[in-house]
Amino acid sequence: METEAKPKEAEPLCEDAEKVDTETTSYTDAGDATTQDSSISNGDDADGEQEMVDLKIIWNKNKYDLKIPVDNTGAQLKERIHSLTGLPPAMQKVMYKGLLPEDKTLREIKITNGAKIMVVGSTINDVLAVNTPKEAVQQEVKAEENKKEPLCSQKQHRKVLDKGKPDDIMPSIKGTKERLPTVPLSGMFNKSGGKVRLTFKLEQDQLWIGTKERTEKVPMGSIKNVVSEPIEGHEDYHMMAFQLGPTEASQYWVYWVPVQFVDAIKDTVLGKWQYF
Repeated sequence: METEAKPKEAEPLCEDAEKVDTETTSYTDAGDATTQDSSISNGDDADGEQEMVDLKIIWNKNKYDLKIPVDNTGAQLKERIHSLTGLPPAMQKVMYKGLLPEDKTLREIKITNGAKIMVVGSTINDVLAVNTPKEAVQQEVKAEENKKEPLCSQKQHRKVLDKGKPDDIMPSIKGTKERLPTVPLSGMFNKSGGKVRLTFKLEQDQLWIGTKERTEKVPMGSIKNVVSEPIEGHEDYHMMAFQLGPTEASQYWVYWVPVQFVDAIKDTVLGKWQYF
């Protein structure tokens, strides 16, 4: 009788062990399933039901793969970039053929599979360290501008403007704002009256200022300020200065910039997240 009782006492232990094994296996499988779903969807589960687009996000020399609904807006893309990089949307400068508009969908912007999205941005501490001197420079410039006569009337600019509008200048479209063109802005004059072209190398975050003699490759982050003013009598073109150093003496002047690109140039060089 004792021999028959022992197996009966062992049965509950065996059942408990099976339950433990089952629960452990179930937990592990659930964990694997969660990990797999995360890598596939790269975000919301609802994304799988929508038309998706695969993007390459490039930030701070790092590359990220992102799958996102093509009908998401630029603002929603920034949120997804935030989840990938930890960079807050307000600190992001997102570029695809110019500064990415937040209110348009990726479909409207014509972003396609495999597109490279460039992201420029720094931590809050880094931005504060950079912005403080820039803000002081901006205030100084504005104060000086208020004291001075219009730029177009100043002698140093008149000698260039009096040459007249260049024959090969890009056409202007008054009353509109356009994103940066995919080709260099060319046909303009610099302060010496020579021809100059501007090329915006977004992948390198650089502005290339090219003349017949040479091409200067300027990091956009080093440009302290950008000022512009319509040319009197030709308000569909602007004269524009890129401040490359701490004072006005470092301004590089470009004349006959088509008005439709003025805002895009300022946004691309300075970034909308720089509040001054």
